[in-house]
Amino acid sequence: MKSFLICAGALLSASLMFAQNPNSAIDTSAFGLSPKFAESKVFNGATISINYSSPGVKGLAGKIFTKDGLVGTGKDIPASSVPDNTFPIWRAGAGAATIFHTDADLDIGGLAVPKGDYTLYVDISNPDSWQLIVNKELHQWGLTYNKPNDLGRVKMNMSKPPAMVENLKYAITDLGGNKGRIELSWENEIASVDFTVK
Repeated sequence: MKSFLICAGALLSASLMFAQNPNSAIDTSAFGLSPKFAESKVFNGATISINYSSPGVKGLAGKIFTKDGLVGTGKDIPASSVPDNTFPIWRAGAGAATIFHTDADLDIGGLAVPKGDYTLYVDISNPDSWQLIVNKELHQWGLTYNKPNDLGRVKMNMSKPPAMVENLKYAITDLGGNKGRIELSWENEIASVDFTVK
């Protein structure tokens, strides 16, 4: 009982710290939760950042994105959250919805994205052609997805990593000339989309 109370107290303390500063880097892995990360890059004075929680494969290699896998079955976001029953929509992270911030207007794969804050989801219904979803709703748990709040969707470029990626990772790459790339890698998939800073 004493061990339980100590663990519960530590979890409560971490939760309160996060509530006070949601952008803080709290390592929640000790509680069996996915650790939080932030990826950012500055383009001509404008910061572009992604704040996300990083789930691990944890022995489910080959069972994440398959038709009957963890994400592929639509277990990540319940049917009741997707008005037109389009499956599966993936929160592209863990815990709270992944936050995307840009200080500048962007063109992401042909989608005009005004400067501001958004959440990111990914439609993986076609395993060979994912779509990045830029959504205008903020501060929701990752399992909550409201399609009417989509700013838009863009096709992602798919490739395979040289080795299995244990923990989900985002990367923002500067390609030069006000151009960049957002890349998401996890398990046996890499999905990316290029953008231009306006």
